[in-house]
This record gives sequence, C-alpha cells and structure tokens, in this order.
Amino acid sequence: MEEYFESSLFSKPFLSAVIVAAGSSARMGGTDKIFMPIAGVPVIARSLLAYENCEDVSEIIVVTKEDSIKKIKAAAEEYGIKKLKNVVPGGATRAESVRCGVLAVSDEADFVAIHDGARPLVLPEDITRCAHDAFRCGGAVLAVPAVDTIKYGKKNGFVEYTPAREKLFAVQTPQIFDLSVYKTAMERAFKELSDWTDDSRIFENDARKVFLTPGKRYNIKITSPEDILIAEALLKGRENG
Repeated sequence: MEEYFESSLFSKPFLSAVIVAAGSSARMGGTDKIFMPIAGVPVIARSLLAYENCEDVSEIIVVTKEDSIKKIKAAAEEYGIKKLKNVVPGGATRAESVRCGVLAVSDEADFVAIHDGARPLVLPEDITRCAHDAFRCGGAVLAVPAVDTIKYGKKNGFVEYTPAREKLFAVQTPQIFDLSVYKTAMERAFKELSDWTDDSRIFENDARKVFLTPGKRYNIKITSPEDILIAEALLKGRENG
C-alpha cells in the first residue's frame, strides 16, 4: 500500500476511463438506454461529461455495440468530449466488453477506471475520491452501505440466512485499479471464474484488497424506464439544492 501512496505524492498517475455501454437494454423494451435523454441530455453524454470534467482522468475509452459506435462519437463531439481516445466494439458478455476496453487504453496508462455508461449522475468529485483511494491502495470502488435487510435465499424460495446488514455495501462505479495488476488478474479470472458482473471481484480473486470509497445514493444505474424518471428527479433536486 505504501508503494501506491508514495508514487501518488510525486507524480500524477495516468488514469484511463473505460466506459462500458454495450448492454442489450432488455428491460427498456428495445430502446437503447444509453441514448435516452435525462433532462434533455442523453445518458451516455452525461457519463462522458463527468469523466471529461474530472481533472484526474487522462483519456476515455467507450465500449459499445458495433452499430452504436458512430452515434457515440457524434454525441461526444456534440457535447465537447475532448478526452475521448476511442470507441471500440464490445464482446458477448460484460466481462468480455470490459476486457476490450482495458486492452484499448494507452500504453502509458497507470490506472484504469471502469464505469457503467448507464450511471449518468456520477460527479467528477465522486470519480476523484475513488481515484485518490485507488492511487493510495491499488484498487478502490464507490460503494454505499446497504439500507435494506438482505436475505440469502435457497432455490426453493426459502430464506437460508440473513447476513449482518452493517457489513453489507452496494457497489457502484467507477471501480479503479492499478492497470498492470488488473490486466493480470483479469486474464486469470477468465480461466478461474465462470462469470462476473462486478469488476472488483477480479481483484479479490487475485487476493488483492479493494478499498470501499464512500459513494452517493444519487449514483444510480439506469436499467428500467422508471429509472429515467428517478434520475430526472434526483438531478432536479441536486441542481436546486
């Protein structure tokens, strides 16, 4: 841990952001959620703007479906995204799409921030807090304490046990890691894990510690039509408050 802390004191690490926007949007009734407007601005544009306006981010890579590449490049140009290095096609799964993005970052990159393109309300300061923890510890993720009681259920529908809520956290993005370590852990994960939807699990699988950076509850993920309404309400409240 001291190694990361000392390096962050003397030089600013090169942080590449990989924004993953290659999902199927199955719960959106066929509409691609990353292009849906929130208060007039597309979901993907809001995500891009947060990383564009974060001083710790050096470049942006977007991973998306092949037929969305031109549209994302057009959105980036419209909203003045200067840090966009490339838009690359994703894979069959989220894990494969993340790998496509990670392999496309610049050679000089020290750290990688992986972000769900469908989390449009993240703020530059949220990214900064997570980045500085990652620079210090090697890996960090935004997370908020669980507010609901969580039940671990069996396939037959019955509760097996109830974990202690005070030890549970809902993990968000960005999730930020030392790039060289993450690449090694990622390739190992493809051999050892059947599937994963959380990038920090790769670090954990490699016996690496991941720091939980306090997140904000407004950093929601857009997955269904009602989330657009929630996001607009949260955005309005943030702008008025």
